[in-house]
Amino acid sequence: MKIALAQLNYHVGNFESNTNKIIAHIHEAKEKGADLVVFSELCVCGYPARDFLEFKEFINLCDEAAKKIAAECIDIACIIGLPTFNNNPEGKDLNNSAYFIENGEVKAVVNKALLPNYDVFDEYRYFEPSTLFNCIDFKGKRIALTICEDLWNTIENPLYITRPMDVLIKQQPDVMINIAASPFAYNHDEERINILSDNASRYKLPLFYVNHVGAQTELIFDGGSLVFDNTGKLADEMLYFTEQMAYYTLDDNAQITFEHTSTLRTERQSDIEQIHQGLILGIRDYFYKSGFKQAILGLSGGIDSAVVCALAAEALGAANVMAVLLPSKFSSDHSIKDAEDLVNNLGCMSQTVAIAKITEAFEEQLHPQFQNLPFNIAEENIQSRSRAVVLMAMCNKFGYILLNTSNKSEAAVGYGTLYGDMCGGISVLGDVYKTQVFELARYINRDNEIIPVNSIIKPPSAELRPGQKDTDSLPEYDILDKIIEEYVERRCSSAEIVKLGYDEHTVQRVIKLVNLAEHKRYQTPPILRVSPKAFGMGRRMPIVGKYLS
Repeated sequence: MKIALAQLNYHVGNFESNTNKIIAHIHEAKEKGADLVVFSELCVCGYPARDFLEFKEFINLCDEAAKKIAAECIDIACIIGLPTFNNNPEGKDLNNSAYFIENGEVKAVVNKALLPNYDVFDEYRYFEPSTLFNCIDFKGKRIALTICEDLWNTIENPLYITRPMDVLIKQQPDVMINIAASPFAYNHDEERINILSDNASRYKLPLFYVNHVGAQTELIFDGGSLVFDNTGKLADEMLYFTEQMAYYTLDDNAQITFEHTSTLRTERQSDIEQIHQGLILGIRDYFYKSGFKQAILGLSGGIDSAVVCALAAEALGAANVMAVLLPSKFSSDHSIKDAEDLVNNLGCMSQTVAIAKITEAFEEQLHPQFQNLPFNIAEENIQSRSRAVVLMAMCNKFGYILLNTSNKSEAAVGYGTLYGDMCGGISVLGDVYKTQVFELARYINRDNEIIPVNSIIKPPSAELRPGQKDTDSLPEYDILDKIIEEYVERRCSSAEIVKLGYDEHTVQRVIKLVNLAEHKRYQTPPILRVSPKAFGMGRRMPIVGKYLS
């Protein structure tokens, strides 16, 4: 049996595009002699569809799309994912389903059993778990078809009464196929390979796994579809962050051959390489799928805005990036020069709008209220908000989308100004620690200097008062980032973090800052997710809760 895996980039709710893409790849697979072409989880509607799934019309459109796909699936079979009505009078009325289509007809329907309900996943909100499991007979082979989490959970769990494969294996299948929508995190590729390898070796069956690729707002899908032999050995690994079709032949002895040059990697990509690729894809898809072409950002001469500008130029093309220099009375000459050098290196558009007079106008109007009071955070934030007013005005006038340049370290401790440097349409670095931003800058400069060296080596500063440095308000970033990582990503208490060797006062201060800044994070733009625990949809904390760590 010749199997084609279609690792494709879908668009949530864009039924015309998704349907046409699926049909085109069915025809391509048929021309290449494939017996079966496999698409990913919920490919018909895109993933995650979220509360679109609560609209009956949306589910009906999925059904109509599936009928169009089936009509084109002649002399070949395909597997597609979509939500379906189940007529369940007691539970939820939707299933997360896979259709097995052959010669224009849906020959089998498989429903997802193990519905993830953690981090960014919320499938119990919409779907009813399946309790019926049956193999599919096709071309002399018996297929055990499962959906994403149905193979992901390999540990006994009281929430999961039955693993589908524990039932399906009794029906003597010849091959496992798993369709998935598995979001990217920089440590996820090895975990995914290990878990799926465990399944192939546990059930002693070859395994074909196909994943989404592309970004849906903050969620990035890295592809990396996989094929394992019946011993659990990784036989092939499809490209990451790229659409690809791949063809495999499964013989009667469970041997797998393929027609393309293997992309199996001898070395895993570094975290920073993966983050770089993920952010490029995230920016590109956010603009393409939103119907926008041009980005704008404030370019300060610092490392965060420099990295965002370089990433945007790579993702969208330098001609589609407007970098705006916004010098204040506290901006240093070298910061302006660093920003200008970056613009010259990238070849992007740029303009300079000085904000000194704008902030002075605000301060003058507020003089009756502020008189006899010392300069403090109020005046500092006026500068940041003046920059945002300029940038948003240019967005409104010229149709740009503003890229937020705050990093995860700043977002964690609230080191940013609401309605100032925290505004934007999408947050590019909101899940990237400051120490990782430095690594990204060096990676971007791996072949030649794009980001000026001075932007990388100078002490970080928001330049909101004379001689200001970030470390005036925060611990050194190499310490700060580790504490945040332990608290946010690993959910460690202050006592546990102190045991790792960190100063108790610093730990308690950082955790207090993280908790106090929750209200700010609720008002930030969507953050491109690249870590196992990003701020946003995957971390839901109360704003007014009192938590003693």
